[in-house]
Parts: sequence; structure tokens; C-alpha cells
Amino acid sequence: MPTNCAAAGCAATYDKHVDVSFHRFPLDPKRRKEWVRLVRRKNFVPGKHTFLCSKHFEASCFDLTGQTRRLKMDAVPTIFDFCTHIKSMKLKSRNLLKKNNTCTPTGPSNLKSNISSQQVLLEHSYAFRNPMEAKKRIIKLEKEIASLRRKMKTCLQKERRATRRWMKATCLVKNLEANNILPKGTSEHILPTALSSLPLEDFKILEQDQQGKTLPIL
Repeated sequence: MPTNCAAAGCAATYDKHVDVSFHRFPLDPKRRKEWVRLVRRKNFVPGKHTFLCSKHFEASCFDLTGQTRRLKMDAVPTIFDFCTHIKSMKLKSRNLLKKNNTCTPTGPSNLKSNISSQQVLLEHSYAFRNPMEAKKRIIKLEKEIASLRRKMKTCLQKERRATRRWMKATCLVKNLEANNILPKGTSEHILPTALSSLPLEDFKILEQDQQGKTLPIL
């Protein structure tokens, strides 16, 4: 009786209480070669007692006319979870590498690996060789940030002064229009549309708000 499935990463084992059947590799050389190719196991040679479980076959591959579950003559396994197998292989390789690193003897091969790791660090500019180099980089970035904040504050001050000038100029033009010193409609020609469409009272309120505001502390 079969004891387990030969598919990579499959943990199915024979149990009469579980509805999973096991099927021997075909004796026909062509079909047998096709099954081996689909299993995708390196240097895999199935024997007389090598089986695949029914999880790796589609429902259309089975002949259910009798009392037992049998495979059709042209059935091939097509259902595999190779991702799980690859992940388990990677995990094993990592554990093996970690184990080898803990007990690696000092010698020419170890010296060669150390030199290669140093070359990798030198080739990548973002890798710091020591904490002092990282600290210098952080201090330099902090100075750059402080300089950018000062420039931003200066730009905000210039913008606020320019806005106040526009407010004063607009109030002056609208006052002259209200006192009939300038002809009606002058503000529509010399001021932007967004400013000329607002009434004089709104500009006075905006000017007071601008004077009462303070620059944010960066």
C-alpha cells in the first residue's frame, strides 16, 4: 500500500478514513515520462512503489463508474502547488546558510567571502561602512532641511507682502470709484477678474485679516 505522495511539497499520506486515493506511475514510457515532467522534481526517477495522490488530478481524469476510483488512460497530473515547495526550499537554504555562518572556520575561503562583502558595500553608495559615517550624513541632511525651512519662510513672507499690496491697491481703486474720482468700471480693466468682482467691504475685511495673521513657525 502507498504511504505518501511523491509530488513536491505534498504531505498527503495514506489513510483509509480520508477520501484521498493514490495512483501508481504508468508503465507506458511516454505517459510515464509526461508524468515525471509535470511533477518537476530534479533528478526524479519513479519506482514501482511511487504514487501520486488524487489531489493532483482534475475531476475529469477519474472513472467513477465502478466501486473504486480509477484514472482514465489519458489522465495526467496538472494540479501542483510549486510555490509552497519553493518557499520551503528557500527556508531550508536560509537555515543552512545561517548554520554554516555560525561555525565557519577562518581560512582562505572565509577571507575571500569577507573581501567580496566589502566590495558589495563599496559598490553601493547607500550602505554605510560605520556608524560615524551615518551620523555625518544625518547631520548634513538636518542642515539641508533647516536651510530649506528658512527659504520657505522667506517665500511665505514675500507672498504675504505681495498680497497686502494687492489688497491696498484694490481698496484704493474701489474707493476712488466710490467717490467718483475714477470712472465706473475702471477696476474691471486694471484689476484681475477675481479681485474686481468682490465688493469694497469684502476687501476691507480681507485686509484686516491679512494684518492680523502671523507667519507660522516652521
